[in-house]
Amino acid sequence: MTSNAAGKSTEPDLGLLLATDTPRVSDIAIRALDVIGAAVLLLLLSPILAVIAVAIKLDSRGPVIFWQQRLGRDLRPFRVAKFRTMGTNAATETHRVHVERMIREGHGDGQTRPMAKLHGDPRVTRVGSFLRRTSLDELPQLWNVLVGEMSLVGPRPPIQYEVDAYPARAFRRFAVRPGITGLWQVSGRSLTTFSEMIDLDVRYVETRSLLLNLKILVLTVPTVLHGKGAE
Repeated sequence: MTSNAAGKSTEPDLGLLLATDTPRVSDIAIRALDVIGAAVLLLLLSPILAVIAVAIKLDSRGPVIFWQQRLGRDLRPFRVAKFRTMGTNAATETHRVHVERMIREGHGDGQTRPMAKLHGDPRVTRVGSFLRRTSLDELPQLWNVLVGEMSLVGPRPPIQYEVDAYPARAFRRFAVRPGITGLWQVSGRSLTTFSEMIDLDVRYVETRSLLLNLKILVLTVPTVLHGKGAE
């Protein structure tokens, strides 16, 4: 903990950062949209999910679903589900260094380093590369939405080592449930800097509503189809 000249703590007040002004009625409506939307999508997409599962098993050894601990609302840890896109027992050190560098070089005014994914990652399988490019690897997170750990719309849930490198203002992201898609995803994704991503996530937290969520969901479709910012 650091202190200023007056002896007062300069650490962020997480209570204030994690507070949300979303009306109770909007919270209930958004949760209803999440439950109904996730259930319907899981049902409608079940044939596609089955095909993806078979493709993953034929392409490489290992489980179809990859579970990874992330941080959600109020910094609570939970296990996020994704289709496996890497070989089993893939090391995380390369990704950790890459993310920490992006945060360091993409934070603050005038920074221009985009939130690009790690290119040429040898850990990614052939099927995994396609799933990442099309965002299909995120579909199992509909289960996380159904059980209340995530929302259809919200900031992406980060890994602990990402949060360890966060500036204070980034903690505002944890005032709401993390989402499968969000304002950042439909506004450029990896074409934006870390600082711009935080600005978009904070704007979402502070203007969150059922109507905004519906708009983002509609915009997600062409974003995914065009692959905007997916690389």
